[in-house]
Amino acid sequence: MTHEWVAVPETHTVQQALGDLRSRGQLPPQTDRLFVVDARNMLRGSVTLPTLLLTDPSAPIVASMETDVATFGVLDQVQQAASAFERYDLVSAPVIDERGKLVGRLTVDAVMDFVRSQAELRALKQAGLSRDEDLFASPVDSAFNRWPWLAINLVTAFLASRVIGQFEHTIRDLSALAALMPIVASIGGNTGNQTMAIVIRALGGDQVRGSSAMRLLNKELLVGLLNGSIWGVVVGLVAVLIYANYALGLVMTGAVVLNLVVAAVAGVMIPFALHSTGRDPAYGSSVLLTFITDAMGFFLFLGLASAFFDRRV
Repeated sequence: MTHEWVAVPETHTVQQALGDLRSRGQLPPQTDRLFVVDARNMLRGSVTLPTLLLTDPSAPIVASMETDVATFGVLDQVQQAASAFERYDLVSAPVIDERGKLVGRLTVDAVMDFVRSQAELRALKQAGLSRDEDLFASPVDSAFNRWPWLAINLVTAFLASRVIGQFEHTIRDLSALAALMPIVASIGGNTGNQTMAIVIRALGGDQVRGSSAMRLLNKELLVGLLNGSIWGVVVGLVAVLIYANYALGLVMTGAVVLNLVVAAVAGVMIPFALHSTGRDPAYGSSVLLTFITDAMGFFLFLGLASAFFDRRV
């Protein structure tokens, strides 16, 4: 918050308030309203500058002030303030202490700086990184800081590779599978990351509670099913055109549809699971999501291919 604001006594008229503004010569940045206070500097309300200019100069200031003002306490979380600024399109808002005394002002530029900083930090956290550690630490310290998530990524990659190993005979019989299965995993990871970004942002802004979480899951399931159906058909047709194998196209379509549904579920559930355990849902979520979409993508594609082609044989 800033300690620069414009406050006028509740006993003033509009003309006196305008006189106070002119006597200042320069207004604090992002001033869109005046705060009305009593003799003890307790906040009574606010008056926007357009209202001040259009009101009869002889009218008392309290006659044109708004009493329903969005206020923040000195101990309120900054994220709550950022959400309120976004929800109510605020330019500035008063900060009061526990007694209701005006002690500061929040402005949209300061809030946007915080939001931008949080977005940058969230982007780093999704890869298991920390801004302070990785921007300002020595190369050796940064390397050590990244080891835990690299280790997790290595373990999950080995697990995903074992899924492929279970279908070696199927891949050996139809080599086209080796060229196509990364597509299924990749499109699933892409969809999951999109869903996860939406969920993490909603959790950060405290926008998802109770039944709304289930509605969000149902919505993302439908989105995954719709996108999977459309793009599954597209990649299936491409596979038919390249390999002249209609059965392979059907397997490709089915695997894409199922993996996009899996990706939607994982994209919602991973952030919620981390959040419910008190962990930051942005921290390393992409590592877990990549493992699930890769492993399930390989399993679904190769499993369908194995069942389909083995039955045909």
